[in-house]
Amino acid sequence: MKVFSYAHATHPQWHMAASLVLAQLRAKLASPAHHAAPTLALLYITDHYASSARELLDYLSAELPTVTDWSGTVGIGIAANNVEYFDEPALAVMLLDLPSDQYRVFSGVAPLGLGFEAHTALVHADGDTADLGELIKDMSERTDSGYLFGGLASSRSASVQFALAADGNVRGQGRAGGVFSGGLSGVAFGPEVALVSRVTQGCKPVSRARVVTDCQDNVVLTLDGEPALDVLLHDLDVSLDRPKQALDAVRATLVGLAQPPTGDDSAAVRKTGNFGNDVLVRHIVGLDPGRRAVALSDRVRAGAQLAFCQRNVQAARADLTRICAEIREELEPEEVLEPLAMGAGASTSPPVTPPARHITGAVYISCTGRGGPHFGGPSAELQRIRHALGDVPLVGFFAAGEVAHHHLYAYTGVLTVFTAES
Repeated sequence: MKVFSYAHATHPQWHMAASLVLAQLRAKLASPAHHAAPTLALLYITDHYASSARELLDYLSAELPTVTDWSGTVGIGIAANNVEYFDEPALAVMLLDLPSDQYRVFSGVAPLGLGFEAHTALVHADGDTADLGELIKDMSERTDSGYLFGGLASSRSASVQFALAADGNVRGQGRAGGVFSGGLSGVAFGPEVALVSRVTQGCKPVSRARVVTDCQDNVVLTLDGEPALDVLLHDLDVSLDRPKQALDAVRATLVGLAQPPTGDDSAAVRKTGNFGNDVLVRHIVGLDPGRRAVALSDRVRAGAQLAFCQRNVQAARADLTRICAEIREELEPEEVLEPLAMGAGASTSPPVTPPARHITGAVYISCTGRGGPHFGGPSAELQRIRHALGDVPLVGFFAAGEVAHHHLYAYTGVLTVFTAES
């Protein structure tokens, strides 16, 4: 069972870190357990290297001449199998061996054209881009499945993205050399690229789900017909008569929002007490005592379901374990029996069992508010994934917002695995 090659390293000098990564990759490429001729690379760097992004990409692409396509971005933290690098200079690379007609690198100046049938796409984006939500939705509509996975670059310096195509320069990018700022970039995958993706939430509801009955833009006026501020204060068991206590409680509270149309009450809060995938976690950005209203960091529509929530370590751990288990179960073959016929013509054919599949590589994009500190220790989040999935090639980054399907999430993790028949 062949898998993708990956490597990661940390060093104060980007050139030394890149050399360490190259040494690891060359050793793996020479191993029969790894694909020998990958052409696509994913590159994630911490913001310590952001100012040298162009030189770093030039160096890696020159040293790996068979790898013709590059995609990636920057994060305050990056991820690899069993380890995270937060607030330190580091990079991670994964080499994907995929048919060249089954993927396309795209960027804001060289968008995905009509000549490629995109089924899914990995996207990287700049959070300061105007109308970002519309760009994500538009990109989702350009894929057959409507499914995107990815995240927003996070950086205390330059916010860069990598997008380099087979001809050495994505058509139309001018002198950018494969390094961009702003807009949307990534890799679109064709229907033959098999992958499984799941979203894990990191918050737990502290109230039941209610319906937004009146609102204006991002201001919630009433919930179930009651003033929204009164409902919030009641659920948190605080009063404005004690403003410090109330404000401390509100600052620790977020909102889980499921915009209409939604299904039954479980669309916002599962029976397990956790959020479903349709829920977007948003900040409370203000209180309006005059209108007894609550302002959110996103627009809201009447009919939306809303539940107040807080970040919760136990819920985050349990939900991450859940999605890993779901991915493992989806890869395990299930015996399919032929329908039983009656009488002499009954079939004697043996049961049909689909071929088993294995993970060739994985991409994990988590929120900058998660990681080891939220999960109880350094690299604890990535260690939990390794415990559940095994020693699989994995790279990723900690984002300023996570993308799954056509939604922009917060405080979530998006785990995507590439698979092949065993």
